[in-house]
Amino acid sequence: MRSFSGQLLDEAREAFIDGKYQQAEPLLMQPTLINSNNPEIYQMLATIYYNRGQFNKAIKTFKKALEIDPAYSDAAVGLSIILNDLGKYDEAKKVFEQAQAIVDKKKSFQQSSNLEEKIATKHIETADLYLQIRRFDEALEQYMKAYRLSSKKGDIALLISECYVQAGQKDKAIKELKAVIQYDSKLIKPRLKLGLILYNSHMVAEAVEQWENIIRLEPKNTEALRYLKMAQTTGITNLDF
Repeated sequence: MRSFSGQLLDEAREAFIDGKYQQAEPLLMQPTLINSNNPEIYQMLATIYYNRGQFNKAIKTFKKALEIDPAYSDAAVGLSIILNDLGKYDEAKKVFEQAQAIVDKKKSFQQSSNLEEKIATKHIETADLYLQIRRFDEALEQYMKAYRLSSKKGDIALLISECYVQAGQKDKAIKELKAVIQYDSKLIKPRLKLGLILYNSHMVAEAVEQWENIIRLEPKNTEALRYLKMAQTTGITNLDF
């Protein structure tokens, strides 16, 4: 179900698109919208002011939209049009070029990030193959390359730790997982894995601490609750990964 502010924005947007500015303006000025730091709201208000000939007010409002989001192209175009109308051609050109440069930079960054994720995936696929034939050093090398390229640090740290475990280097697996948890303390799966490795290394108190931290983050996490319950049961000395 849409929130009240969402419904209000939908209503204001519909009135604005239909050219019903007298109906749209009071909706856009509602505190729940005007205080929401949404550049679209200021862009619509600025357009209304422009159509009324309130150029100074429109300029100020378009600039407010661009303060919130410098790459908001609708606001940049609207502002440059007004400045052109007022004969401020150089300023109009500068506004548009600045916004366009930010948009281009964002696109370039996104394309670069997507390419790096694809390359990381290939490294993971290669590492998985090495792991299947128990060539641990080569697998680790590929996983590490993927880790450096990808934003999915937690997922790859799990793969690295599993490789260390299979290679009989649980201490390095523990170190790897602790490092990624320090990088992002809200990660759940690395904490689950770390707890299992610690438990199977007879470091029960530390294992329980990891699972309890998960419960603080996700009180209904079934795996953490199950492991905690098993850890409290006498006779269980090893848990499956």
